[in-house]
Amino acid sequence: MNISAGLVRKMEDFDPKMKDIFLCFMDEIQEKTSIIAVGRGDFDELKNVVRQLAEAQNRTEHRLEELAESQNRTEHRVEELAESQNRTEHRLEELAVAQNRTEHRLEELAVAQNRTEHRVEELAESQNRTEHRLEELAVAQRELAVAQKQTEIAVTALFVGQEKLRSELGGLSMDVGYGIEDKMIPHLRQFALHEFGIKVTLVDRRNVFYPDGNHDEVNLYVEGKKDGHTQYLIGECKAQPGKKDFDKFSQELKRLQSFLKGEITPFMVGYHFAPEVESYAVEQYPQILRYKTFQITAYKRSFSPSPQGFGLQCANP
Repeated sequence: MNISAGLVRKMEDFDPKMKDIFLCFMDEIQEKTSIIAVGRGDFDELKNVVRQLAEAQNRTEHRLEELAESQNRTEHRVEELAESQNRTEHRLEELAVAQNRTEHRLEELAVAQNRTEHRVEELAESQNRTEHRLEELAVAQRELAVAQKQTEIAVTALFVGQEKLRSELGGLSMDVGYGIEDKMIPHLRQFALHEFGIKVTLVDRRNVFYPDGNHDEVNLYVEGKKDGHTQYLIGECKAQPGKKDFDKFSQELKRLQSFLKGEITPFMVGYHFAPEVESYAVEQYPQILRYKTFQITAYKRSFSPSPQGFGLQCANP
């Protein structure tokens, strides 16, 4: 049986097994039909068979077309599956790489964990040393507190001793000052007369009281006359006068000058004047005369106690 060119073209797309089956089927048909003797009476039946065969052939061709399309769809699906497989394999490779990175990271984390644990152990040891040191410091602090308490007791005792010493030195200084005054007073009449031409009427160690209730203690207080005018010799006695002694004496003189009616001649008496003190006195207080004790005691003693006694308010002359 001859096969049409269209059918041959369609068979090109068949699966080889399907193509072989179809050719075998066609050979079988040809073999069966070649032995049939066609008579006029059978012609109509033959025509009917041919028509049925044609219809079967059309159905077969249609089925073959469907199979070809299915084959195309299958091949397309296979290609899609191949591409999906490639993507899957590529993804698996990426996952394998990621897994390697993860395992590498885990190894790094394990190493870091070991370092962390080692560092924690070091910190724990350091903490132990710190706590031990703190205990030592606490013991030292307690010992220091005891020593501090002992020091405070010693300082208190020292302070009390210094106060006592200061009091004793103050008393000694007062004794020395009064001693100098006692030495000077018997010589002041002759001293005033020969040094200043003053005829003395009163020699005293006197508290001068002011109207406001305050007072100044004058170590050497001398009243007298010169050319009919009232004169005062006001002296301050210190074993070794200092700068502050001159400052204090200057303030006292200002108060006395506003109270006493007459000319005041101030002087400072001491066993010795330090060079810097003497320079200070010359520069700051040139009006205050300076005498060493022997310069006054060199004059002849001439003394009679004041009939007014000590500590009385000084009356205005």
